[in-house]
Amino acid sequence: MALLHEDRLFPADERTRAIARRLYESIKGLPIVSPHGHTQARWFAQNEPFPDPVKLFVQPDHYVFRMLYSQGVTLEELEIGKQEIDDPRKVWRTFASHYYLFRGTPTRLWLDYAFQELFGLTERLSESNADLYYDTIAAQLQTPDFLPRTLYERFNIEVLATTDSPLDSLADHEAIRASGWNARIIPTFRPDPLVDPQHPGFLDNIRALGTLTSEDTFTWRGYLRALARRREYFRQMGCTATDHGHPTALTEDLGDTSAAALFEQVIKGTAYAADLEIFRGQMLTEMARMSLEDGLIMQIHPGSVRNHNAQLYAKYGRDMGADIPAPTNYVEALRPLLNRFGNERHLTIILFTLDEATYSRELAPLAGHYPCLKLGPPWWFHDSAEGMMRFRERATETAGFYNTVGFNDDTRAFLSIPARHDVARRIDAAFLGRQVAEHKLEEDEAMELATDLTVGLVRKAYKL
Repeated sequence: MALLHEDRLFPADERTRAIARRLYESIKGLPIVSPHGHTQARWFAQNEPFPDPVKLFVQPDHYVFRMLYSQGVTLEELEIGKQEIDDPRKVWRTFASHYYLFRGTPTRLWLDYAFQELFGLTERLSESNADLYYDTIAAQLQTPDFLPRTLYERFNIEVLATTDSPLDSLADHEAIRASGWNARIIPTFRPDPLVDPQHPGFLDNIRALGTLTSEDTFTWRGYLRALARRREYFRQMGCTATDHGHPTALTEDLGDTSAAALFEQVIKGTAYAADLEIFRGQMLTEMARMSLEDGLIMQIHPGSVRNHNAQLYAKYGRDMGADIPAPTNYVEALRPLLNRFGNERHLTIILFTLDEATYSRELAPLAGHYPCLKLGPPWWFHDSAEGMMRFRERATETAGFYNTVGFNDDTRAFLSIPARHDVARRIDAAFLGRQVAEHKLEEDEAMELATDLTVGLVRKAYKL
């Protein structure tokens, strides 16, 4: 018995399901284009085996450990945050005994896909077979077939983008290039540590940026020149996009004198909380200006209240599964930026959201009008079968298909990449199958769209 049904996620209606099957068959073998994610270039630079199943499946994936934590499993029990896990088998047994918690979640689909398709495991994971799973996975991880570069090729990945601080030397990317390995792994410019005054170590980061670029980054002009210089270096290393994870979508368009005065207040620590938000908003507009100049695609994904659990943040730091979505305004928040750059045909800004209520009310109408705007796919909490379907249903009638940019997996868990893309392809096939069955599209149009949604739009939007 297989873990996965071959018709999973397809419509229950037989006629529509048959169309969805045909559409899926036409795209399932297409390469994976992953323009936004959090895998580590170091894996591919060093090409060493993943150490154990826990390091591979549990530790890097906040989808996994946040669910366990919500049911009373402590992060200490999972050895989260440790560089070396003392007892990985014990952690795996804890994970396996709680695997039932993932019923109905996308995580269950992703994990079952990896267990079946990569490791040949067909019995559902549970406490009783935890050791069988652990031993099977651990043994295969030590074989050449499971080295990171081999998996990259096995997954049929065409492009894989990492996410990197402007302060990163990109040494691992340089090592990949120097190795002669024929793969396209590219950095993404994520300036949050340098544009968010509330980011830990902000002033130290500004100082480090000055050292790295030989600019006086404690002046407004020097600060902007230094950011532009780092963008140019990233571009030389293959980068095609920037990424901005702001608390809100607020943008500002201050005059140069006012912006310089605000920057001075920020540096001196005399700015109020409202001023810090204005500064972040100004920096989104500055980043859009730079994108128009250097051609980098701009991604904005606001609306996450990060590190909501103060106790976990104090003990473990950032990214411990306690980031919570919040309502997000786009129409008024983006107006200053759009007043300045919204009509630029040579600028691309991709908008993401954690607030699904904005799909039909704000995001689709904005992207359906402004030449510079495109809609990013459902991500994070909505990176799911139902989330993807809601996005298509709510955004398509106003924005169409061609103001969207395909799918990105946004993952730290390398083995989940093919599973996530498979879910996206099945949902798009299901949605398009329904369009054909309801005579909104002809099947030849749906076939063309299926390919565009899988590879065409993402290649075009991200200049890949």
